[in-house]
Formats: sequence, structure tokens, C-alpha cells
Amino acid sequence: MHPDWLIPDWPVPDRVRAVCTTRSGGQSAPPYDRLNLGDHVGDAPAAVAANRAVLAQALSVRPVFLQQVHGAQVVALGAATADGTTADGCLTTQRGVACTIMVADCLPVLFADAQGRAVAAAHAGWRGLAGSGGRGVLETIHERFCAEVQAQRSSDAIETIAWLGPCIGPQAFEVGPEVKAAFEAHDPGAAACFQAHAGGKWLADLPGLARRRLQALGITQIHGNDGSRAWCTVSNPSRFFSHRRDRVSGRFAACVWLQG
Repeated sequence: MHPDWLIPDWPVPDRVRAVCTTRSGGQSAPPYDRLNLGDHVGDAPAAVAANRAVLAQALSVRPVFLQQVHGAQVVALGAATADGTTADGCLTTQRGVACTIMVADCLPVLFADAQGRAVAAAHAGWRGLAGSGGRGVLETIHERFCAEVQAQRSSDAIETIAWLGPCIGPQAFEVGPEVKAAFEAHDPGAAACFQAHAGGKWLADLPGLARRRLQALGITQIHGNDGSRAWCTVSNPSRFFSHRRDRVSGRFAACVWLQG
């Protein structure tokens, strides 16, 4: 692994592996410098392919790159799952593939169970996180995740562990009142994750909102992004891509997989 990449610090079994890339380690030219993994942002295709090969070699398994659409669709990954499959969440109980989420301000959320039977990853921008009727990508992927573990006929209780990766921080994520209303409609307590800002806008705490959703699902082991500036994509231009900051931007990725 490149020494600048983030290795999640979470209490999972040794067979569960995870990493979050940064801008370091690739060959893309500005403004996509350096390890841009997105093939939909205008970067040279040859550079993206080379960068994805760097990641695959580091993981020793195949990262499956989704077509993310800010929704709540979830797909189970296997050896035949193609890159470009439309979904904003993925899970697997198989070796040889890595659940992979690309971001440049949205929140990547990784999951594993305490016995290492399954792993999952979700793309949680505000739209996918809020969802519809109080059900978004985290609720959808947790339901599928638990079903996959139960399908293995294990008698052990399911203990889900989550890790939140870098995203736009609460000091930088300016949103309109409609975003605040979307979360408060089904969780009035979500108001605590919004601070009044100039011009009738609000500053939203995206990782804080995700923690509330995860806690409501009964997940108590939540690690990673605590909303501090070190995790903010906008505030760390040398380390993280940020669409909000740069408009034309690459994508980094959070990956989780089961070691063979």
C-alpha cells in the first residue's frame, strides 16, 4: 500500500482488509493529479486505467468500480460482476473482489461483521443518505448485509462494524434548507447536525448524519471520520480530491474485501 493511503483503524478480523486511497500514487496530470480512479470526470483513459491497475495490484484482488448515481440501489459482488454496474452500495461474501466506492466529497462507509463473514461499502452523499421516507442507502445496505450473513446459516449473532471515510467536513458543507428538511422529516433530532450559515444556508455535518442513521440501525461500533478538519476533503487539497472545492476533480476510493 502507498504510505499516504489510509488504513482503517477498526476492530475487524484479520481476514477483513480495507484501505482508502488519497491523491498519491498515480500518474494522472493536473487537475486530476495523481491517483484519479474515476473514468467519468474527463481524465485521460490511459491514465485512469493505469491508476486502477495500481490499486488492483496493491489489493491483490479486483476492485469493482460501480456507476454511482446518488441512489440507494445495492448489488452483491461476485467474480462476474462488471465494472460500471449501477449501484450506490455493494456487498460480498466472496474472496477475489473488493467492494469499492469512489468519492470526492461524498462519504464512503465501509462495513464488516465481527466474524468476518461479509463486507460491504456504501456511497453516502446527502441524497443517498436521506433517501425517501427515511430509508436511504445505509438502511438498504444494512438490510442486505444482514441477509447475506444469515444466509450462511451461522448461529452467531450479527455484529456489524462500520468505518466512515473522508468527506466534505461540517465546516465546508453549505446546503440549502431543503437538505435540512429532508433529514428532519423523519428524524427531528437531525437538526443537531446543522448550523445556521449566511444567506439562509446551513452547514451540514455529513458524517454526523451518517452516524445517526447507523446508530438507529443498532450499529454501535462506528469508527473513522469524526467530523474534524483532518477528515475534510475540502480542507486538505494536497491529499484529497474535492468536487466542491475544485469543480473539475478526480476521485479517490474506499475499498473493503475478504482476504483469501
